[in-house]
Amino acid sequence: MHQFLFKKIDNAQLIVFRVFYGLLVCAECFGAIATGWVRRTFIEPKFTFNFIGFEFLQPLDGNGMYGYFVVMGIFGILITIGYKYRFSAFAFAFMWTGAYLMQKTSYNNHYYLLMLLAFIMAFFPANKSLSVDAYLNPEIKKDSMYNYYRWIIILQLFIVYTFASVAKLYGDWFDLSIIEILMNGKKEYPLIGALLQEKWVHGIIATFGILFDLLVVPALLWKPTRKLFFVLSIFFHLFNSYVFRIGIFPYLSLAFCLFFFNPQAVRNLFLKKKAVTVPDNHVPPKNHKLLLAVLGIYFMVHLVLPLRHHAFKSDVLWTEEGHRLSWRMMLRSRSGTIHYRVVNKDTDEVTSIKLNDYLTKKQRRKVACYPDFAWQFAQHLKKEYRAKGEDISVFVTSKVRVNNSAYAPLIDPTIDLANVPWKHFAHNDWILPQEIE
Repeated sequence: MHQFLFKKIDNAQLIVFRVFYGLLVCAECFGAIATGWVRRTFIEPKFTFNFIGFEFLQPLDGNGMYGYFVVMGIFGILITIGYKYRFSAFAFAFMWTGAYLMQKTSYNNHYYLLMLLAFIMAFFPANKSLSVDAYLNPEIKKDSMYNYYRWIIILQLFIVYTFASVAKLYGDWFDLSIIEILMNGKKEYPLIGALLQEKWVHGIIATFGILFDLLVVPALLWKPTRKLFFVLSIFFHLFNSYVFRIGIFPYLSLAFCLFFFNPQAVRNLFLKKKAVTVPDNHVPPKNHKLLLAVLGIYFMVHLVLPLRHHAFKSDVLWTEEGHRLSWRMMLRSRSGTIHYRVVNKDTDEVTSIKLNDYLTKKQRRKVACYPDFAWQFAQHLKKEYRAKGEDISVFVTSKVRVNNSAYAPLIDPTIDLANVPWKHFAHNDWILPQEIE
């Protein structure tokens, strides 16, 4: 194992990937400003729904979040050119993590993957060549790296794709109903809008979605199928980019393919340089035991997180408990209605809350459909009324529909939602079981 992980290999894959990674995160940050995503997500809302436990992370006042994303975009440029790389990469990683955790109304699995990748890349020696750092300090210049750097990326991708594939093995994917729902909003797309409504197309999408996610990493590793699956990857990710409009992720996924091709082929194509001399030794770094322990813990955590919903007695599709951080992508569509009643404990006065007074349209949809959002809004109301000197209870009446199921009550209307704790690692009993007709 040591000989495999700690042998030296050509670092062309990592060097070229760093350039693509930097360009893409720069595009993500400046694109978020240009498309209005920053405005809609951080500036227009009166408050944001943080990941529970990270309430101390709040958007900057006024237009401050524009500056926040500009700074991240600049760090993306510095990553691209490899200037002050370690500082730039860590700075971007922490800033992106902050932006990710301070709001979840626009939650996306790909934002989570980028957070993980940002820290991974910050630890990698990705500035040893084709960088300003190497130009200014030739002593750091190297054309080789340990093999384990490449395999960290590959194993991370394997986890993502495999869990994404397995999560699709359920009824609404097999009967194509969720595909029909996802495609229904694409009717007006030029050229392919009508085609995306065809049942046979839904069948192809469903089958290809499972098989591609399950096979892509092993197939890219195996030389006889590598080129075929690279071509399929181009089609798959460009299709996703056009149909689902998911930002940089399809292009980041294509950039990941660099790690599956021969380093010399990568060097010939992008670096225009002849073969380099790679040290023929397998001497591990001095801290290799600690390194292996840390990597073991990291990957164990990421193997357990996507499985944690099985520890709850509830169905994750209904309760959402254990859904996030689990690579459960494009599996459900939720809609619902919700009504909040605030009861003054001293006077018994009842106030019906108008969500329009507090929330954006997107936030209202989330509050109506997702238990953690409903709970967090109850906490927000409690905090607001407490600031006015009132001690209140908050009761919620809601009905939710998942995919094509019937509407059913989601939250127990007899529970004071403002005064129950949120359970991260157990089922929240105030979330009602789904009524099955």
